[in-house]
Amino acid sequence: MPALPSDAQPKLPSTWTSGWWRRLLSWLLPLVVVLPFALVGCSGVGQPPRSVLLQALELQIQLTQGAIADALALESGGIPEVSRVRVSQQESVRIGEAKGLRVEGQFDWRLAGDRIRVDSPFELYLERGERRQSWRLARPRGDAGTASPGVQAWITDPLPLKG
Repeated sequence: MPALPSDAQPKLPSTWTSGWWRRLLSWLLPLVVVLPFALVGCSGVGQPPRSVLLQALELQIQLTQGAIADALALESGGIPEVSRVRVSQQESVRIGEAKGLRVEGQFDWRLAGDRIRVDSPFELYLERGERRQSWRLARPRGDAGTASPGVQAWITDPLPLKG
């Protein structure tokens, strides 16, 4: 293939150098850059950080494990190891008087001291802290102890602080 002379520059099509193309580009470029951020901002549902999901899943497993251990008069195991969280669905929900999130997906986990890793589905309810700096795990109350008929009662637990 022959080499181009050093002073040779590629020529742009004349439509690229005309004024209408520049005007279109100057109008389109900000739209392409800003639109994705605007759409995320309008959704109203901000996905919690991965660390919050991991902590909430660990806490949910610990609470379930503790309830089973209490019912069987056994000692509860250690802290479970949670990894590979994949969110498939998320929606805003009311948790009592507060705004919350219902998050569904899959995650890998194993009990403390166990070598077997399990892939499981999950459904979490998360409540945002008043100052939007923390999260709480929310669980629907199973008994009929609601304040009024047709209103779901909730139990919420703060997520442990990781230091």
